[in-house]
Amino acid sequence: MAGDAGGYSPLFHTALEEHAAARRRLPEHESLPRVAEQLVRDEMMLDGNARLNLATFVGTWMDDEAKAIYADAFDKNMIDKDEYPQTAAIEESCWRMLADLWHAPDPATSIGTSTIGSSEACMLAGLALKRRWQHARRAAGKPVDRPNLIMSSAVQVCWEKFCNYWDVEPRFVPISEEHPVLDGSGLDALVDENTIGVVAIMGVTYTGMYEPVAKIAAVLDAIQKERGLDIPIHVDGASGAMVAPFLQPDLEWDFRLERVHSINTSGHKYGLVYPGLGWVVWRSEDLLPDDLIFRVSYLGGQMPTFALNFSRPGAQVLLQYYVFLRLGRTGFRAVQSDSRAVAMHLAHGIAEIGAFTLWNDGSDIPVFAWRLTAGHTENWTLYDLQDRLRMRGWLVPAYPMPDDLGDHVVQRIVVRNGLSMDLADRLLADIRTETAFLDALTAPMPTDRPRPGFHH
Repeated sequence: MAGDAGGYSPLFHTALEEHAAARRRLPEHESLPRVAEQLVRDEMMLDGNARLNLATFVGTWMDDEAKAIYADAFDKNMIDKDEYPQTAAIEESCWRMLADLWHAPDPATSIGTSTIGSSEACMLAGLALKRRWQHARRAAGKPVDRPNLIMSSAVQVCWEKFCNYWDVEPRFVPISEEHPVLDGSGLDALVDENTIGVVAIMGVTYTGMYEPVAKIAAVLDAIQKERGLDIPIHVDGASGAMVAPFLQPDLEWDFRLERVHSINTSGHKYGLVYPGLGWVVWRSEDLLPDDLIFRVSYLGGQMPTFALNFSRPGAQVLLQYYVFLRLGRTGFRAVQSDSRAVAMHLAHGIAEIGAFTLWNDGSDIPVFAWRLTAGHTENWTLYDLQDRLRMRGWLVPAYPMPDDLGDHVVQRIVVRNGLSMDLADRLLADIRTETAFLDALTAPMPTDRPRPGFHH
């Protein structure tokens, strides 16, 4: 009991612990640090295991040295470049490394920035496309009130947000069985003088497949030759821009294509950093309109800044620099190769079960999707398999494909650094077990249960 001669005061027998934690109102009194910590940890236990979350692209593992750097940099505000000039210099080092990795003609004349994630990076890239288009239209004495942006119907939702927030008309090229990604087909009918750019995706969120950027560029080259419309490309490489340079080095998708003006990626995805970091790079400074850039002084000089957020953590930038130094090109190649090997092992094992047909096999980025084989069963769906796997701790999402493929439900696995071959075999065993359980059903599963939406 609290207050006995031995001074024993059990953690779960305090005034605060005898009541539910505050939910809607700030508590009236303070509490002991260890009690508040325990309350938070108790609630954290109700979350899923991040390592078993095969829905997210976001990194869930870093080594102990990275964690130590993270702890030492919690208090660094990325925007305060005067107070933290070395963090600012490291930020520039990182995006210049990316410019070089993505074959910028001259990384010394490229320009880039870190962001909170790829969503902010995409917003900045879209703003640059729109502003350049506006400048060119005004110089020609033409109106600037009807910009449009062309993208796949399987585009990440941040591009729909960009178009909504900044008054740009989105023009979607539907994917189909014949054209499962944006491949240039249908572009000619959508492009006009108000088109600010085309978004090409390196690693479609739904399936992990690459869109053929060189093929898209060739179609736009033909359009320019025939119609005089010079349409730039932004590559959304949230995942693939940190995979393709190492696993498909001969694939031309980056600044080797002159029509590619900008590229973004997520440091917190296959950049192998904890959540909260994106990057965007322009092939040359002239492609980022100067009137979008704010300049702040530090170390007696000028630091250009282009961001939607102001105060934000600087720790993730330092983590990215650590990973770049720690792994180098050979290390990144090894890590991404291992992840792809796990993805293809899982894809092969799932295809062998017989109930499923692969949409792709994880040979682009380490992500793949599958669907129920036509005619296999009427008693259950992939949503039911998702539910059964969740009972075992695995989060493996099922969701409908977009637009013309909306009647196809797929299930997807994202393999990240930290999903070992041993864990993959455990997952395969669980998928086989749960598939056999569902196949043994003699009546259909209920179909009126709510289905979670897909936040791609």
